[in-house]
Amino acid sequence: MKNEAHQKVTSSHLKRNAYLYIRQSTIRQVYENTESTQRQYALRQKAIALGWSSEQIVVIDCDLGHSGAAAADREGFQRLMSEVSMGKAGLVMGLEVSRLSRNCTDWHRLLEICGLTESLLLDEDGLYDPKHFNDRLVLGLKGTMSEAELHMLRARLHGGILSKAKRGELRAPLPLGFTYNSEGQVIFDPDKQVQESLQIFFQTYRRIGTAWGTVQAFRQKGFLFPRRLRKGLRKGELVWGELKFSRALSILHNPRYAGAFFFGRTRTRKKVDGGTQTKRLPKEEWHTLLPGVHKGYITWEEYEDNQRRLRETAQAYGADRRKSPPREGPALLQGLIMCGRCGKRMTVRYHQRIEGLIPDYICQKTRIEQGEPICQEILGVEIDRAVENLLIESMTPVTLDVALQVQQELQFRLKEADQLRQKQVERTRYEAELARRRYMKVEPENRLVADTLEAEWNEKLRVLNETQEAYEKQCEKDRLVLSEEQQKEIMKLSTDFPKLWRNPQTPQRERKRIVRLLLDDVTLIKEDQITIHVRFKGGVIKTLTVPLPTPNWKTWTTDSQVVQEIDHLLDTYTYRGIAVILNKRGLRSGKDLSFNSTRVARIRRSYKLKSRYDRLRDKGMLTQNELAKQLGVSSCTLRIWRNNGLLKAHAYNDKNECLYEAPKENPPIKMQGQKLSERRPAFKVACHQTQEAQYDA
Repeated sequence: MKNEAHQKVTSSHLKRNAYLYIRQSTIRQVYENTESTQRQYALRQKAIALGWSSEQIVVIDCDLGHSGAAAADREGFQRLMSEVSMGKAGLVMGLEVSRLSRNCTDWHRLLEICGLTESLLLDEDGLYDPKHFNDRLVLGLKGTMSEAELHMLRARLHGGILSKAKRGELRAPLPLGFTYNSEGQVIFDPDKQVQESLQIFFQTYRRIGTAWGTVQAFRQKGFLFPRRLRKGLRKGELVWGELKFSRALSILHNPRYAGAFFFGRTRTRKKVDGGTQTKRLPKEEWHTLLPGVHKGYITWEEYEDNQRRLRETAQAYGADRRKSPPREGPALLQGLIMCGRCGKRMTVRYHQRIEGLIPDYICQKTRIEQGEPICQEILGVEIDRAVENLLIESMTPVTLDVALQVQQELQFRLKEADQLRQKQVERTRYEAELARRRYMKVEPENRLVADTLEAEWNEKLRVLNETQEAYEKQCEKDRLVLSEEQQKEIMKLSTDFPKLWRNPQTPQRERKRIVRLLLDDVTLIKEDQITIHVRFKGGVIKTLTVPLPTPNWKTWTTDSQVVQEIDHLLDTYTYRGIAVILNKRGLRSGKDLSFNSTRVARIRRSYKLKSRYDRLRDKGMLTQNELAKQLGVSSCTLRIWRNNGLLKAHAYNDKNECLYEAPKENPPIKMQGQKLSERRPAFKVACHQTQEAQYDA
């Protein structure tokens, strides 16, 4: 064997380095299995015996404590592959194939590179040349056996874990609020403050209904929440801090707080880059779920109800999510509206108006996902008002009286069902007693028969215990008999409910909660009118119809009487004068604003009223240039005549631009033939009189 080994080693091999790869799978093996580590380091002597000097031997031991299942996290193995691929390695040493790799892909890649670069492989059994078929076959078989060995080891360990988990005996890490006693049983944390914090947490969530609202409530009240450190020097120590949202979700989703044992809630798979991907499985695919294994902070029924509420309030469902929690917005039916066309859930969008936030109910899932037009968009004010009136009308003495009669009928039926359950308990008790008698009659020497009868007796006792517990739980649920005082309180709701609903001190969130107690959902169909199908709890459906809402631009329309008044005033006044008159009369625009020249002009154009200029032209009035040409005078002369009252002019805009009435005299006699020096005194007197008249006015 030694001669064969020396024959495989050539001078070209000895010119290159010899690489010794050392690896242990875990840190614990490094500290406890020291003999294996020493055996791996001892391979240096074999390389020296084959002709390599101690300076040529490179030891790669940075992968101590790393598994050989993959090469992604092994820096030393990657370095070895790099050195071999560059032709620097004449010899690669490892105690056995499992030290180099437990993955056939990585192992055969190393063999291929060693064959291309003419590198040798050495383990405790001998020296191999990957170029030779026999050596390559042996190395391939060793790699396959190494991978199979890892699979068998994992299968045994995992099988034991699954077997224990199936019985609920697997000792898994416990969440906050639980610990193991000396017998390995799960008990509450001995710290009373930890227990009280968890109890307050679940009570707060039960009252508010959302995880985020629970976190906010803790923050507003200044409550600190505990957590135990999982790693580090302070591992296991209890620390207190603010409650985080992720922490709240983790507690609500953990079945341990309901006293249940679970295993296999997640599935981990490897990715191409060597990393792992963890996926949360639905409850139906969990490996083990055993409710009632130990005491919990909540019941299993409450845990399932919490999961339902979390699914309904989850924001990850996007526009088509389930019922969202009641919030502070004015949309009364937020989270309850269904589209009558496509069946998807409609969302809420708010816009600001003078009276405040106005809700719109929109079906836009197809628009978000596929870019298609919006299915339906409906103004929510009239919808909310119609449903609100329906709820108030439904809370009448007649309906409450009928509800009480139905309650009495249900109580009668519950009594009948209770009698049947009692008989079932009596039957199981009789069977258990019969099994006891059979066991007591058997002779002690007949152990085979005694063991069988004892097992039968134990089984009957177990069935009796389960039946008795189920009967007691059902009795607790059926204890809903209403006293006369309670019936009177219910009848008061017919008068108290409208007062409570219309009370301005009642928050909008509380109104939404009342709606959710009474309604399952509301379906909208928008056609010539809006059809509203209201589905109450229990399946009763009421159908309402409301007219289509008035478009926004119509609500801003100026009153027709105001428009008629502006039309009438345009015969006499300009825009500024009309605005002054309308404001004195207390009239307002469509947006409830006072009038000015701009608003009057806009209304005139919007309603296509004839302008004052056109009105004056229709009366035969002339422009300044037209009249000057007709009289054969200049524009300045016309202004002088106008200022002296010799010409009658009418302003047609706020810039004091005028149109003139044609004079009866052509030109005015009083000025005709007079010299300019003779006109000035009369002109001054006329101007003075005009100023006095304006001052008096």
